[in-house]
Parts: sequence; C-alpha cells; structure tokens
Amino acid sequence: MSDALTCENCTYYVYNEDYDEYECLVNLDEDEYYALISGQRKACPYYRKDDEYGIVKKQM
Repeated sequence: MSDALTCENCTYYVYNEDYDEYECLVNLDEDEYYALISGQRKACPYYRKDDEYGIVKKQM
C-alpha cells in the first residue's frame, strides 16, 4: 500500500482494548483477504481516510 493508504490512518483500523492491539473492522472474504496479503491487490478496497472532523462538519 502507498503511504497515503496505510491501515494506520484508516477509519476501520481501531484499537481493541481486550486484546491490547489494533485491528481492522472490515470483514473480508477469503478471496479478498488472500489478494491483499499475497500482494495481488495493492490497496484495500474498503480504505476510508479517518477524518475526525468530518463528523463534526455534518453536525453543524
């Protein structure tokens, strides 16, 4: 993945306090998961930039 599309700045990448680690909340099927970890797909199709202020803008 390019630097702009890393998991660390994705909306779906959240901290799980129970396991004390970060995890992705997107449920990938077997084919999607394999394509992502094998390098066949360069970027996650579900990536969405984490925009903390986007929610606030909608509330105004």
